[in-house]
Amino acid sequence: MLMNGFDTGVLPLLGLAMLGLALVAFVLALIAREDAYRAADKKTKTFWSVLLGLTVLVDYLVWSRVLGGMLFLEIAGLVATIVFFVDVRPALKQVSGGGGGRRKGGSSSDGPYGPYNGGR
Repeated sequence: MLMNGFDTGVLPLLGLAMLGLALVAFVLALIAREDAYRAADKKTKTFWSVLLGLTVLVDYLVWSRVLGGMLFLEIAGLVATIVFFVDVRPALKQVSGGGGGRRKGGSSSDGPYGPYNGGR
């Protein structure tokens, strides 16, 4: 009885979360420039696009219950997605000059009009 509830409640939500995460990684891999991959020394855009595209496909097919028993492929895809988010994407952002809205050379205490010094 417990496994029945786990199969119908928790596992589909985990599968949907994995699918969403892989889809976001796939889109981000497609958006990044090819030369940024070479400059960051992180394989190629084609490699990451194909790998993450296959991850999205496998996750979708398992989530929609077309494929069953593909846990190994799902876990491999999840590892690839995590590697993309933790290693590849930050390197691409650094090479491309993406700093999350901060000016180059600024510190984390800088406000929109200059450094924040606490009213001193």
